[in-house]
Amino acid sequence: MSVKISIYDPALCCSTGICGPSVDPELVRIAGDLESLRKRNADVERFNLAMEPGAFAGNEQIRSLLQEQGPEVLPVTVVNGEIRKTKAYPSTQELSEWTGISAGLPSIGKKPLKMLQVEPSKDKDDCCAPGSGCC
Repeated sequence: MSVKISIYDPALCCSTGICGPSVDPELVRIAGDLESLRKRNADVERFNLAMEPGAFAGNEQIRSLLQEQGPEVLPVTVVNGEIRKTKAYPSTQELSEWTGISAGLPSIGKKPLKMLQVEPSKDKDDCCAPGSGCC
């Protein structure tokens, strides 16, 4: 059975939120997990409230949640049309259970992968300013 996972993100400065001077490790993890699943042909999609408000307004479940609980309910994970998780990203284990695919970034032996260091944008109004290297 094919599984479709949709994640509705809060407003982020770029599509993954992995930009700007301080990157949330949870955003790095979920981006890596979803990319890992995509490479294994999983049907996953992500919507950013700041960049794709139509995806939120066009989904009755998400629109209702936002009206009832406000943006604090985000992120929301929908699996095959059913809301499975709110207010936090799904764990690697949850993604694996829902898809039947082992998710997650590969490890190299027992050494953890190093985090990418991103230089902060010179333009404080735009974390993804041209030439900032963050997006």
